[in-house]
Amino acid sequence: MNLQYLIVGANTVTLVVGSLVTWFGFRAYRRTDSRSLRALTAGLACITFGTLLGGLLHQSGLAPLLVGVTVQSGSVAVGFLLLGLSLLQSEETDVEARLSAP
Repeated sequence: MNLQYLIVGANTVTLVVGSLVTWFGFRAYRRTDSRSLRALTAGLACITFGTLLGGLLHQSGLAPLLVGVTVQSGSVAVGFLLLGLSLLQSEETDVEARLSAP
């Protein structure tokens, strides 16, 4: 099997599943107004968008494979930083902020 088909297949699965998980995270954020869920959603969106952008750059012929992989890897790194931030944020500060709001 051609390696390019494997790359496209893996990126397609990542894009579809990542979009669904990002959508669920966004809905949870809207429901709770939690800063940690907002950071989680932003991280997931960054990872998913990077997959899309890296694949489009390569498949459209605008950039070689190495550039697409670099763009995708960079967005995954930023996405994981945001995911880490979401884990470090305290829910107690979110609750206090909501309680003190007029």
